[in-house]
Amino acid sequence: MLDFSKKAIPINYLQAFEAAGRFGSFRLASGELGISPSAVSHAIRRLEDIVGCDLFEREGRSVRLNSTGLVLFQHINRGFQEVRHGFEVLGSRGPNVMKIHCAPSLAAQWLAPRLPRIIDDIPGIEIRMSANFDIPDYQRDEFDVDFCYGVPPSGDVVYYSLGIETVCPVCTRDIACQVRTPHDVMRFPLIESELKRVNWLHWFEANGMSPDKSSGYRFDRSFISIAAAVNGIGIALESTRLVERELANGLLVAPLAGKATDLEYLAHYMAIPKHSRQRSHVRTFIDWIMNELNLAARHGD
Repeated sequence: MLDFSKKAIPINYLQAFEAAGRFGSFRLASGELGISPSAVSHAIRRLEDIVGCDLFEREGRSVRLNSTGLVLFQHINRGFQEVRHGFEVLGSRGPNVMKIHCAPSLAAQWLAPRLPRIIDDIPGIEIRMSANFDIPDYQRDEFDVDFCYGVPPSGDVVYYSLGIETVCPVCTRDIACQVRTPHDVMRFPLIESELKRVNWLHWFEANGMSPDKSSGYRFDRSFISIAAAVNGIGIALESTRLVERELANGLLVAPLAGKATDLEYLAHYMAIPKHSRQRSHVRTFIDWIMNELNLAARHGD
């Protein structure tokens, strides 16, 4: 068995091999690398001398990886992809750029409305935000902060709870004037966010009710359920954190506040990859968010 642990294989040999394996052509590889086809062929021959076997099947000007070359190519190609990704991340991230990943409804309903104040309070910060339910790969340094729904997966990450959220029925004023007891909600279509970990069944159980199956609407995002409620098609069961603007401006009201048992749970978390905590803008951003949550708690989120 060959021992490569102490062999220094020139990087240009690996570059020539990876490009030729990817294109299946020495000529196309030479065009990408900016060297002659004969230089590519020479580099690959030297690499084959080092590993002690052929890596390509050669038929005239046609080349293709053999079984041994394919195994080596898969590993080297993966390594070069990581290198390319690293430069892409570096190129897109200046010292003031902070990349945020956020659950869609929290992004639309809670974080995005705060961006003007965040930008004012943290001079120079440049926000890049992505909103979806994909779980970020914290090891690949793609995001500095992840606002997620539910506890983040374990790993090299520090996370903070955004605190307890209260979930209650919300609707327009026109509907609210007809909802005086928990049983009154059954008179209207019920709007439910299918991905939420608490639902109408939990609310009915908390209020000692066993309702018959009722009509309603199902959406996979809370921000859609909230928009549906604002448009008066029924009663939504939503977190007061996500509907804080709608409650504040009167587009929605909580008709059973103080008249029914609300649901409470820990819904959202802020996850910080440990390598990101070294960045000053990230530390300032964390402090800003935690202070915002403390202010909300003191004023009754």
